[in-house]
Amino acid sequence: MSQITPTRSAVLELQDERRAMRDGYQFLDEKRMVLAAEMLAELRRYEADLRRFLDALSVAGEVLRAAVARHGLDGLQVYPPLPLARSSLTVTPRQLLGVRLLEASLAVEPGRGAEAVHPSPEAEACRQQFAALIPQAAALAALTGNLERLRHEYRRTERRARALEEVLMPEADQTLRDLEGQLEELEQEDAVRVRTR
Repeated sequence: MSQITPTRSAVLELQDERRAMRDGYQFLDEKRMVLAAEMLAELRRYEADLRRFLDALSVAGEVLRAAVARHGLDGLQVYPPLPLARSSLTVTPRQLLGVRLLEASLAVEPGRGAEAVHPSPEAEACRQQFAALIPQAAALAALTGNLERLRHEYRRTERRARALEEVLMPEADQTLRDLEGQLEELEQEDAVRVRTR
């Protein structure tokens, strides 16, 4: 800290500043705990959704193999896609200590597409199975974004709390001790000066 003239008002001011730092540190510490709890909750949701997505993707892979076996890769590549133009994405935002969290849901309404030249139940099942993955992927994307934003805010809060705890508060404590020591010396000098008169 910069040189401060040792006075009682400077000591009181520094004590107030130190108290404010401690309050700020307590707030940041509580914020870290809330963010960590929310990260764990979001991570549990993400892991559960990811397991469901990977299970559905595995089934889609099996259905894809059956469709490729029936049509061949070239035949499946020209199979008409499922039109998803009427699908709608709903994003619901919420705030947690200044962090914007999102929940996304995609309502897939498949439209009527072009008729396949050589339709088959395998190709139709493949088309339906992969279309069903899209809403799950949208929800996973929102959860991934939430986790990243929470991680970023947690690290920022952690840096601030550490700066207060390891740098600013010890500096303020040391400055306060120095000021109190200087004031004590000045008071002793004044007392000696009064006695010698």
